Amino acid sequence: MHRQAIIDHLLDHYDNPRHCGALAEADIVMPGGIPTCGDTLTIYLKVDAASEQITGLSFEGHGCTISQAAASLLCEHLQGAPLATAEFMDDATLFALIGPEVARSRPRCATLALNTLKAAIMSYRRRGHLG
Repeated sequence: MHRQAIIDHLLDHYDNPRHCGALAEADIVMPGGIPTCGDTLTIYLKVDAASEQITGLSFEGHGCTISQAAASLLCEHLQGAPLATAEFMDDATLFALIGPEVARSRPRCATLALNTLKAAIMSYRRRGHLG
């Protein structure tokens, strides 16, 4: 995908976010943010304990196009995925999903959702959902 197509794709996710809004039956609600730039995010995570599948993943937040579009893309990508897929997802995989050139221009914004999701998973595991 060329640069303009990547930008258009991100703008679509920013203007029309997928899986945006509180998830009432979430197992974990995890806030995150980047105080220096004002990006904020709350991740809502629901997991089927028996299969360790993500059965619900959504977000609410405010901030730049990259942070909010990345949250939308990440939630869309991981719906129904094994929890381990999210746990072991790295920045490079996320950047490929977002668009590497754009993501590398603002890496903290691009990784906010992933880092917040990983914190949510750690909290889920600490609460006794060890799988």
